[in-house]
Amino acid sequence: MDTIKSYQAVIKQVISEYAKLRPSHGNIHLEPIFDDVNSRYALMQFGWDRERRVRGNLIYVSIKDGKVLIEYDGIEGGITQDLIQRGIPERDVVLAFLPEFEVVRVK
Repeated sequence: MDTIKSYQAVIKQVISEYAKLRPSHGNIHLEPIFDDVNSRYALMQFGWDRERRVRGNLIYVSIKDGKVLIEYDGIEGGITQDLIQRGIPERDVVLAFLPEFEVVRVK
């Protein structure tokens, strides 16, 4: 399996696991969105909480130039360690939501 396909598989696995979780309150649904053609992956949330509409991204990840770009990570503990633990090398994970795109450094 080539590198991009293995990264795609890991990202989809991690997002799918988060999609199984249920928020502690409200009627909120989580929906994974996978686009292998353009290497874009998201976890969307939508529904209602206390008569207020909830919608938007929880996770948005893309693959570009052999790097996994974490564009948005709204998960409490973050998904970075999940990706690394499942085989994506630390050097290939980029926190694209930070200025100057920072390569992840495990502590």
